[in-house]
Amino acid sequence: MIDDAMTAETDPQAPQSRVGRLRAPWYLGALCGVLAGALAVGVGLLTAQWFSTSTPMDSVGSAFIDRVPGWLKRLAIDWFGTNDKRALRIGIYTVMGMLALVIGLRALRIRWSGAVGFVLLGALGVLCVLDRPQPSLSKVMPTVLAAVIGAAALLVLIDVLEGRWRLSHTPHRSRVPLGLDRRGFLVAGGSVAAAAAVTAASGVALEGRRVRRLTKGAPASLPPIASTTVASQPSTVGATGAPDASVDNLESETPFITPSDDFYRIDTAISFPNVTTENWQLRIHGMVDRELVLRYQDVLSRPQVERTVTLACVSNEVGGDLVGTATWQGVLLADLLAEVGVGKGAEQVYSTSADGWTSGFPVEAALDGREPMLAIGMNGKPLPVAHGFPARLVVPGLYGYVSATKWVTDIKLTTWAEDSGYWVPRGWSALGPVKAQSRIDVPRRGSAVSAGTVNLGGVAWAHRRGVARVEVQVDDGPWSEAVLDDRGALDTWRQWRYAWDATPGKYRVRVRTTDSTGEVQTDVVRPPDPDGATGLHTRRFTVN
Repeated sequence: MIDDAMTAETDPQAPQSRVGRLRAPWYLGALCGVLAGALAVGVGLLTAQWFSTSTPMDSVGSAFIDRVPGWLKRLAIDWFGTNDKRALRIGIYTVMGMLALVIGLRALRIRWSGAVGFVLLGALGVLCVLDRPQPSLSKVMPTVLAAVIGAAALLVLIDVLEGRWRLSHTPHRSRVPLGLDRRGFLVAGGSVAAAAAVTAASGVALEGRRVRRLTKGAPASLPPIASTTVASQPSTVGATGAPDASVDNLESETPFITPSDDFYRIDTAISFPNVTTENWQLRIHGMVDRELVLRYQDVLSRPQVERTVTLACVSNEVGGDLVGTATWQGVLLADLLAEVGVGKGAEQVYSTSADGWTSGFPVEAALDGREPMLAIGMNGKPLPVAHGFPARLVVPGLYGYVSATKWVTDIKLTTWAEDSGYWVPRGWSALGPVKAQSRIDVPRRGSAVSAGTVNLGGVAWAHRRGVARVEVQVDDGPWSEAVLDDRGALDTWRQWRYAWDATPGKYRVRVRTTDSTGEVQTDVVRPPDPDGATGLHTRRFTVN
């Protein structure tokens, strides 16, 4: 009997009815799945750089973004702000790890089910890649290779684990759990883990190099501004608060010009499109008299203008930081539209980015004097990749979701019935005029406030009308006028300051703005959807 048992354990051809199959503990099967999944991720990251395309995980993330309900996207922005993409990536890797764990557990029972699990994950990834703009074989290859190598790694790990597990439990071997298995499995598992780490690290490093290479063809300096262009004239809206340039950089909280690295970023791109100055082009077509195709050098050679414009995200809550001011350089969109000739009946300027995102705004907004731009520069330098390099649209007075297309490659003159921007079918308004807002920036939330003169400060904006007055209210007292910075145009924010004589106690402070038409910012509280938040920014302070 002992000989028969030993034969069954050592001979894979022995009848299983004589001796039951011994399996490794479940946690080792789960570990096999996780290790194989990690290697698949690393291979996907690395090979995506070889093929100059998005990683399989980013393709899945993009497909997820396109399909989740609008309320979940708003929740993600509320929770994570500009870190929403990082949070999504962490979520994708977490879900993949859990699925790989389950696949590893199944592979302990049915060996080939592990390979099938990775193939199914690969098939899902391929579908997501094919759903992106301009699918190709090279874009699919990283996903296919990741699935194949992940499946192969899992089969190898299971074979090593189970084969050595059975040997260690023959009557002539030590019955110490894992005995000789530990050594073999650790070698195999360690090799897979090391390969996963190396491929992942290499992929991340190459991705950084790819992003840096995107701007390789950018000019060292932007072309000079056309001599006939008047740039960023100060507002003449007649502020009643005494102008005071010293408002600038109040406690270094809110500079008038937002540094490019600090400018908010909200878009649907998980990874940056592979757009360079060499392969970028912009097509203007649709309801026009003649089509126009521009290359990057064509834009550089045209008369350049410079405008300082405040951009705001429609998801910005009252008092939020999804707003910033930059000096943009490029060519006027009105000039380009005049060149192609806007056709009769055209209602919408509908634009598409290299990653497939779309937006649309009324044709009137391009021709009413607000001077939207095809921008190639930001704060005196070529656009950063994160903000749309090589070119993007900047439209004063409109929220970004209807106008601020980054990596723009296509502009179509069309009707509202024919085309809808990305966010409109998801419940947001087709028109997105920026609502007047004001914000308290200093003192910081939660900071200690000492009795005496306390400088409150912040920013306010009222696009297309301009900020005429900012007022501050302490508790239910009267509204008191703040001092305004002497800079700012119709489409930029203005900085404000208010000297508050604070005595010990607990206080509620509110701020509101009035535009040049006399309209006072509403105190009615509404959420961002469907066309921008309203209400008065409020902070509570304890004065010691």
